[in-house]
Amino acid sequence: MITIRKVTEMTGITAPTLRYYEKEGLFPHVKRNENGKRLYDEEDLSWIHFVTVLRATGMSIAKIQRYVNLYKDGDSTISERKMMMLNHKKDIEENMKELYFNLDKINYKLALYDVLESRIERTIIKI
Repeated sequence: MITIRKVTEMTGITAPTLRYYEKEGLFPHVKRNENGKRLYDEEDLSWIHFVTVLRATGMSIAKIQRYVNLYKDGDSTISERKMMMLNHKKDIEENMKELYFNLDKINYKLALYDVLESRIERTIIKI
């Protein structure tokens, strides 16, 4: 079993964030010792990493809560959980498409600056 301090070192997630996520029900199996201190196991670490990925890709806490509740309801919810992941994947792909579009605009502007800088350099050399 792993303490919250060790989990923060392993994951880079702060203890207050871990406590908040647990309070919100995002980690379904966190145990506590006789003193009430949180103890994490490998399954908890897997959930922490999974929740971190979902948050980093823009999934709301409410949707993650829904997913965890479906998970707790068992195998009868596999299709619904799969659909949630497919929808989230689609959202990520749309965001990536928009980011690539915007990146192209920035790259265009940078290329324009390269041209303008080379013109200035050529003008300075002539003088």
